[in-house]
Amino acid sequence: MRPSHRRLWLAAATTVAVGAYGAVAVQSAQAATGCQVNYVISSSWPGGFGANVTINNLGDPVNGWRLSWSFGAGQTIQQLWNGSYTQSGAAVTVTNASYNGSIPTGGSTNFGFNGSWNGSNPVPGSFSLNGVACTGGVTPTSVPPSSPPPSSPPPSSPPPSSPPPSSPPPATAQACDLYAAGGTPCATAHSTTRALFAAYNGPLYQVQRSSDKAYQDIGLLAAGGYANAATQDAFCANTSCTITKIYDQTSYHNDLPVSWGGLWKGSGPNGADSPANAKALPLTAGGHPVYGIKIDPGMGYRVDNAKGAPTGSQPEGVYMVTSSNYTSGDCCFDYGAGVNNHTDAGNGTMNAVYWGTACWFGTWGNNPCVGTGPWVEADLENGMFHTGSGSNKDPNNSGIHLPFVSAWLKENGTSNFTLKWGNATSGGLTTPYSGPLPPNGYSPMKIGNSILLGTGGDNSPYGKGYFFEGAVTIGYPTDATENAVQANITSVGYRF
Repeated sequence: MRPSHRRLWLAAATTVAVGAYGAVAVQSAQAATGCQVNYVISSSWPGGFGANVTINNLGDPVNGWRLSWSFGAGQTIQQLWNGSYTQSGAAVTVTNASYNGSIPTGGSTNFGFNGSWNGSNPVPGSFSLNGVACTGGVTPTSVPPSSPPPSSPPPSSPPPSSPPPSSPPPATAQACDLYAAGGTPCATAHSTTRALFAAYNGPLYQVQRSSDKAYQDIGLLAAGGYANAATQDAFCANTSCTITKIYDQTSYHNDLPVSWGGLWKGSGPNGADSPANAKALPLTAGGHPVYGIKIDPGMGYRVDNAKGAPTGSQPEGVYMVTSSNYTSGDCCFDYGAGVNNHTDAGNGTMNAVYWGTACWFGTWGNNPCVGTGPWVEADLENGMFHTGSGSNKDPNNSGIHLPFVSAWLKENGTSNFTLKWGNATSGGLTTPYSGPLPPNGYSPMKIGNSILLGTGGDNSPYGKGYFFEGAVTIGYPTDATENAVQANITSVGYRF
């Protein structure tokens, strides 16, 4: 069964704003000069809350910022996006991400976080920006909760797997803004085609040219927009280039370098994997020329000990945009989580979305599939699963043949995994499976925090496929959130 959702109730607030995304509690602390901070408690649940913080610059232009405050009742930050944070006791300092450090006079920037509280959740009384006090008292008024908190989950329901929405997304929300608004922020956000946050204005990927071994970052045409392919074209003119790194757009900076290999060896030096040809997959997104990643056997990217990524039985979601035009039945064209030593660590140690024509349990378990694929499958280690029992038996899921496909996987760590797919250029999502995790070691899950692209968890390097974008989420995304992300993907207008 899919996990139930916590009831939400509004926290204490000075004002209440109601919009398209529901009611949020807004509390402000205003400095006499220089800055104004809006501190928004957007949701609250037993022991936890979500907040959104906006810094308005009323002084000189800022190039690099640190916002500091102290909590008054033992609150702690658990997850934060659009910045990085440190906390020592009650004292918190949030520092800008690489892409939002500049705030012009009259401009603003924002970040959000999920936190924990116990007993009360008062608003911080003051803030400082780059060491200068943003003074001004805050006197919140109590707003009764919209419904009393439940004393315990209903006996028939599994415990909730993720917190509720933390803040409404910005008006021009991209995929990871929508995940954050749904309470399941991105731990990774990888793409060579576009920004996955509306505010992101950093590099998407790095290329190296063969002529002089020089490197070049490929960025965006504008914040929240599409890749600047002209930078790659100019840098790689009259020579070949490879993609040596895929930058993570989250504040965790879980960038994907070329994998060092693993139990199975790649096609690079000393058993490492090889980088993809940077020119091999031209296309357009939003009407702009961009490049995707064409993974051939022996290629792969991976980051170990990814910050913020779920581990063990913590819930996790994954999506990627790929294609039916270039697939195989070999292991494994994956995107998602494995273990850090790049070996087979046993059942339930992976949570990666697989795309291809593999019928693993037909090949190795005398359990043939209906249809020939390609399919979206769950690589949970020691099997690519169409269902909790292994192979696809649904004649309505005999194969997906589209130039652009969104492939989705989520698992709650103890009882459920769900697979979805969609046409990445139009329409909604189809759910071929949502049900129990497989037996024999898959419940609870024991996932690692090594994020991989193009190979299996033990670096099985024999799959192939196209990759355009993808993300790993902290928590089990709601169907509504995934529907919103699918709509965002279709708005891109991917075309060959």
